[in-house]
This record gives sequence, structure tokens and C-alpha cells, in this order.
Amino acid sequence: MSAVTELARPVDDNSRENWDGGANTGHPVRPGELDLSHNVILYLDDISVSFDGFRALNKLSLTIDAGELRCIIGPNGAGKTTMMDVITGKTRPDSGKAYFGQTLDLTRMTEPQIAHAGIGRKFQKPTIFEHHTAFENLELAMKADKRVRRSLFAALSDDERDRIAGVLRRIRLDREADRLAGLLSHGQKQWLEIGMLLMQEPRLLLLDEPVAGMTDDETERTAELFVSLAGSHSLMVVEHDMAFVEALGGKVTVLCEGSVLAEGDLATVQADPRVIEVYLGR
Repeated sequence: MSAVTELARPVDDNSRENWDGGANTGHPVRPGELDLSHNVILYLDDISVSFDGFRALNKLSLTIDAGELRCIIGPNGAGKTTMMDVITGKTRPDSGKAYFGQTLDLTRMTEPQIAHAGIGRKFQKPTIFEHHTAFENLELAMKADKRVRRSLFAALSDDERDRIAGVLRRIRLDREADRLAGLLSHGQKQWLEIGMLLMQEPRLLLLDEPVAGMTDDETERTAELFVSLAGSHSLMVVEHDMAFVEALGGKVTVLCEGSVLAEGDLATVQADPRVIEVYLGR
């Protein structure tokens, strides 16, 4: 079962409908429902991906708990981006298992289905609507069927306005609500895109080098934001800034050549001779 424990293993198709993770009573699961009965939100086991003979992922196995803030570090070419591509359905693995919770097989889902199920991804470069205000960006990102809207910005309910205002406060852009997004600083644009993800109500956030290009103050504020999100959300943060990783705390996974090289708190992995040799020593 590789490095993933039997406890975390998702159910198979034959027992999926009434499995409870070992308890005597059944745990019924409706089709499409996120099952966190084992407190594991992401499960990867023996994932391998090859491109033209190059193995980008090599029997990669890891789990992330519900509400966990996990940092992923490693040298360029370690497989970090490919791993996120597999999780979001952009890349299909050659072999292995990928589950969201205990029941949702990510390898059988499309990218839109995975996003709808509750996995949100932020790329390195912020993608926002620069000619709309910060408030309007969050409205556009709201998880709703906009086909029934009379017009693009019409008939927001009080609850919807309150929700947008709450996200603006959380990402520290409440004073910039009416400002065009294109006029925001680089860090503020990154926060706005994170806010747009939050409007989609994700359970798991994948964040690729979120503080690249930020000032020291913006980096510090981003760490505070991520720590505040942990618990209500699960976060996977891919980052090279060790000071930022240290500020986040929690568990760190080191990838190298497509598989897990080391795991533990930052001090533990920094002291690992293998990690020093392939990554930190450079």
C-alpha cells in the first residue's frame, strides 16, 4: 500500500455505498458526496505520469487531511506542477489512484466536475478581470447559475452582497472594493484571485507559488491569510520561499524526481541530508 496507510484508503466500488471506515454501523454515501469520514480530503497512491519517456511522477503517494495546510517544496522538475495537474484533471495518470475524500475518483472526473466538487486552483500569475472592480470580480466568480440573471450585474441579494463583503474583508481588500482590479498592486491582485476562488466555496485550495513577486509586507499578510483559512479549508501550497513556508508552519512534503523524498516539519526536512543535497544545498 506504499506510504499511504490502510486507514486512508478509499473504498472500492463494491462497498462504496455503505462503508464507514471500519465502524460496525454503515456510513451511507450519496453519489457525488464528499466523504471525509476518515478526515482525509486528498489521497494519492502510486501515481505515475510520463511524457515522451520522461517520468514526471514516479509512484507518488501522499495524503492531506481535511483542514490541513500542507507545503510542497522541491527543485524545479520535481513534479509539483504535474501533481496539481493530476489532482485537477488536466493530466491523466498512467497508473495509480487519486481520490477526493473517500469516494470521488479524480481520475474518472473532468476538470469542470473536479472544480464543482470543491477543488480550486490558483496559478502563479493572477488571472483577474482588470477592467472590473474588486467587488465585481468576486461577483463574477460567485458559485451560481448566471444564465438566469437578467443582466451581468443585476439583482444581487442582500446575502450575496454580505458574502462578497465578507470575502473582501478576509482578503484585506474591503477598502479597495470599488477600485479597478487592474490598478491594484501585484500582491492585491493575488489576494483578489484567492478571493475569487473562495467565492467558489472550495474544500481544497491548490496554490502555486502564491507569494512570488510580493513585497515582504504582502508576503507576511498572505501567510496570515492562509493560516486563517486552514481548518475551514484544506490548502496545498507549492512554494520556494522558505521564510514563507516557515511562517505557515505545519507539515512540509519534499518532492524530488516525481516522488516524495521527505516529510515532516520544516526544521526536520531542512536537516535531512538528502534534501540538502538535491534542493536546499543549491
